[in-house]
Amino acid sequence: MKIAANLSMLFTELPLRERVLAAMRAGFDAVEIQFPYELPAIALKETLELSGLPLVLINVPAGDLMSGGPGLASVPARQAEFDAALQEALTYAAMVRPACINVLPGRLAEGVSREQALACLVANLRRSAEAFATLGIRVLVEAINPIDMPGFVINTPEHLDELLRAVDHPNLAAQYDLYHMARQGLDVAAGMRLLAGRIGHVQFADVPGRGAPGSGELDFAPLLETLRESGYDGWLGAEYRPGDAGTQASLGWLAQWQQRS
Repeated sequence: MKIAANLSMLFTELPLRERVLAAMRAGFDAVEIQFPYELPAIALKETLELSGLPLVLINVPAGDLMSGGPGLASVPARQAEFDAALQEALTYAAMVRPACINVLPGRLAEGVSREQALACLVANLRRSAEAFATLGIRVLVEAINPIDMPGFVINTPEHLDELLRAVDHPNLAAQYDLYHMARQGLDVAAGMRLLAGRIGHVQFADVPGRGAPGSGELDFAPLLETLRESGYDGWLGAEYRPGDAGTQASLGWLAQWQQRS
């Protein structure tokens, strides 16, 4: 298991392009970026080539989700906006070639029942999985805790299990975030076992503050062992808040994790 720096959370004192090189100098094995679209795809491609780091993950644009809105993927009235976001992501990904792309389910929109939202989400995930299969890019879907993001449609490993079964596409997998599961007080290891063989990417941060490993209460060693036992051999994405001292000061865990991996 190699470790990727999430450049939407780490090295944020730098412009996005410079964060890639900072991650390389810090010893990360790869990078991931939530929404890289502020940077032209050709510029990101050139910077990745300069750094020698692979890009393991980006997200499909999610509309107003990050500013408190419902987003796009589960809102029937925003189908045209989701279609445009999917096309933008396809065009961008064709240039930068991430290993995976994440479709965020979003919040339950006003006036939309959960059943309607899930039906919309299932259809959009199936279309996304099919579209990105032509590029050899795996599509992911993520559960997010409702404490940090109230109203989010998909919260638990059980939700992910049901969703993957409903979509039933070989190019769709779960993005499993240890922080989001632990933040809800869930059995994180049990969720891994439930989704074994269907986890396409893992992210992590400590709880409750979403800081670096060792800053909170989460015991990562047994969780990483459970991941191995479940057959997962993919990337671990460091998606945490480094704190006021900055990213470099928060990296005391990195060498130890790489040795363990």
